[in-house]
Amino acid sequence: MGRPWMVGVLLAGAVLLGACGDPASGPETAPPAPAVPETPATTQQRAPGVPVRAPTVLYLGDSLAMENQKVLGEELRRDLRARYTSAPYSGTTLCDYLEGTGMRSLVPDPDKAAALVRSVRPDFVVLQFWGNAWDYTPCMDGISYDASRDRYLERYAADARRLAEQIDAAGRDRRPRIVWVLQGPDPMTPDRVRRVNAVYEDRAKAAGDLVADAGGAVSPAGARYTWTQYLPCTAYERAHPDYCTQPAGDRTALHRDDDYLHFCLAPTTSTPRPCPVRSPGILRIAREITRVIGEAVRSP
Repeated sequence: MGRPWMVGVLLAGAVLLGACGDPASGPETAPPAPAVPETPATTQQRAPGVPVRAPTVLYLGDSLAMENQKVLGEELRRDLRARYTSAPYSGTTLCDYLEGTGMRSLVPDPDKAAALVRSVRPDFVVLQFWGNAWDYTPCMDGISYDASRDRYLERYAADARRLAEQIDAAGRDRRPRIVWVLQGPDPMTPDRVRRVNAVYEDRAKAAGDLVADAGGAVSPAGARYTWTQYLPCTAYERAHPDYCTQPAGDRTALHRDDDYLHFCLAPTTSTPRPCPVRSPGILRIAREITRVIGEAVRSP
């Protein structure tokens, strides 16, 4: 995995971009309906480092969430005893999870955000979206970042507001807190990610919701929006060799040579799936989301 990252960008092709929004690739097969754990949410006896109340967490998003969903569930269950449901769909963006989009959406009606909030009754709704800048999903109405940056960002902010409003209304007297997951660096359009993250931060601030800077966990220290394929190993990764991919150089791989966007170290497939191999970037992202939810649960 030592070739320069730009070679990887050129090799990625339509399969890579299709996973998060390339119009050259058709919509990917939807994942199976989300499985809701059988054990009910309950009040737990306090254990060291574990909150008194076990939260219910709903995780929605695009291909980044698709690859992360298994690891995030493991982290939330282990650290917080969470009741966890995930329903990511590759190639989607915020508008796909809005109710009322019908056939223009890549997400079926039972898995819309509001529908799942009504059925799952979560304490937290985690939203992780890279931003779909390529006009991949019909609900964006042909608006893309390359064609009109201001229009794209205005529409994206409006969709973020509408989605939050639908989640709030579905929660009724038990409004869930939204966790907006900030995205990591993009080597092709770094300013787009910065501005999309600003949309998430503005929404969280306006509604008293949460921000998980998972993108910061996969960025170089002191260079939040500088893309890199490798980072120094953390203490945890050194103690768990499967997560420190190049121990001799004390660095670990975040991306494959042929995929600058995703963090799964297994090849991207045409059928979306949770990442099947240990991947340091995914673990870093999942642990940051878990940390933010844990702090919120422990707060008075």
